[in-house]
Amino acid sequence: MPLAVCATPIGNLDDITLRVLDELRAADVVLCEDTRHTRGLLERHGIRARLLSYHEHNERKRTGEVVPRLLAGERMALVSDAGMPGISDPGARLVAAALDAGVPVTVLPGPSAVSTALVASGFVSERYQFLGFLPRGKAALAAVWDELRAWPFAAVAFESPQRLPGALRSLAEAEPERLVAVCRELTKVHEEVVRGTAAEVARRFPEPPRGEITVVIGPGAGPVADVEAAAAAVAELVAGGVSRRRAAEIVSRLTGASRNELYRRTL
Repeated sequence: MPLAVCATPIGNLDDITLRVLDELRAADVVLCEDTRHTRGLLERHGIRARLLSYHEHNERKRTGEVVPRLLAGERMALVSDAGMPGISDPGARLVAAALDAGVPVTVLPGPSAVSTALVASGFVSERYQFLGFLPRGKAALAAVWDELRAWPFAAVAFESPQRLPGALRSLAEAEPERLVAVCRELTKVHEEVVRGTAAEVARRFPEPPRGEITVVIGPGAGPVADVEAAAAAVAELVAGGVSRRRAAEIVSRLTGASRNELYRRTL
């Protein structure tokens, strides 16, 4: 039997497909992050199933246990607490191991916080970049903003409520006029989309909010036309006594060129 990877609601429990419901009813075992959470979803739709935990702390061990059972013919469905397993949630390891062992894998699509937030932001275009969870630490965040400065499309990221104010302040310091949308509690009763410049949205969230957060960062200015000229400007500043790091930062802000690239080019 194939392993069925099932997308589940990101908030509203009615946002689940008929195919997923049928698969959860038919499965011998449902692998899930939090058995209590998944049991609530199943009860909402009148489904009784045998649940087995599969989360970030046991996925290596559990994968080794589950693959032989799949090979023996057990029918298994894999879910996460919300959205698609394997996308910033456990599941990718099991999918890879199942495929390597010759077990067919079928994916049942459904709700996605990424696409929902992207459309709700109004920054939709023919391309976008998914960042996963934003990194911790000022330097790591600054590097992300540096990379995105020349990205001419939207970027979508997950962030914890506790770290959101700091991440927004960091973006506002790097690019105060960059458009951003904070999408909170998508599909739930208290759904909220706050949209504006990075500086405006950072002021809107001085303290951690409640709920699940997806951040959409609007398009950047696009690629820099003449990186060589920007690097030459950095070299001139360095020759005049400005530190290389500070010179790269100044020219990056003025031209949109990557600060890290300018620094490397002038070493």
